[in-house]
Formats: sequence, C-alpha cells, structure tokens
Amino acid sequence: MVTIVPADLTDTRVIAFLEEHLRDLEPTAPEESRHALDLTGLQAPGVRVWTAVDEDAVVGTVALAALEEGHEELKSMRSDPARRGQGIGRALLEFALDDARSRGVSTVSLETGSDDFFVAARSMYLRAGFLECGPFGSYRDDPNSVYLTREI
Repeated sequence: MVTIVPADLTDTRVIAFLEEHLRDLEPTAPEESRHALDLTGLQAPGVRVWTAVDEDAVVGTVALAALEEGHEELKSMRSDPARRGQGIGRALLEFALDDARSRGVSTVSLETGSDDFFVAARSMYLRAGFLECGPFGSYRDDPNSVYLTREI
C-alpha cells in the first residue's frame, strides 16, 4: 500500500530516487532548460517535499516551492518508472494540492518539459484542471518548457 509522508532528505533511498529523477531529465533538454531542483534546492526554505512509499520502497516524490504570497510551484514530481500508470502521480498531485489549499495557497503553477518524455505528465496535469499559461516567477519563454497553472 502506498502512503505519502514528509520526505527525509537524508535517507539514501530518497536521495537516490531524486538523483535518478535528474538523470532521467538529462536527455530531454539542454541543461539551461532543465529546472528540476537538486537536493540542495529541495532543502531550501519555503520548499515542502513528500515521498510516496510502498513498504520500504520510494515510489514517488513531489514538492511545493513558495513563489509569492498565495502562489506556489509544483516541483520534483516523479513516479517510479516501473510503477507508472498505477495512480501514484495523481495521488501525489492531489496530496500536494490539498496541502497547498489547507495553507491558504490560491494558485499552483508548474514548469514541465515540451519533449515527448513529458506527454503523460502534461496529460495528467491537464486532466487535473491545470491550464497552459506563460512563464511565471523567474522563468522565461523557452521552447523546451511548458508552463501550467491552476487556481485552487
């Protein structure tokens, strides 16, 4: 059974899962167009991180990073490739949105890739009510990025 818990960013299993996330992204865009947070970025003030665990295995991650009052960014969204299609991503997304809503956040936005690697993720976000938008925060127009936002 999958449960979602606050991430222990000192746990070697979590660190390995996050490092694999960064390796997965390497072939999808040039370095300047990859915006995933590394371990240090996930430990920054204003970032909340959770893991989906199944027994002792880390099967997913999600984070929220504060942008401005009432606006947060979804970060580090990843499901174990061997477990994709099992609803883990959707559960993580709903968990993060519920957390944001409970703290009075009104808008959640995200940046994802335009590469075919991200088709399933983009489809999930659109089904969850996210809409395409322009760059937000410190992002700029980039053909390798798709920007999405949702009022909650």
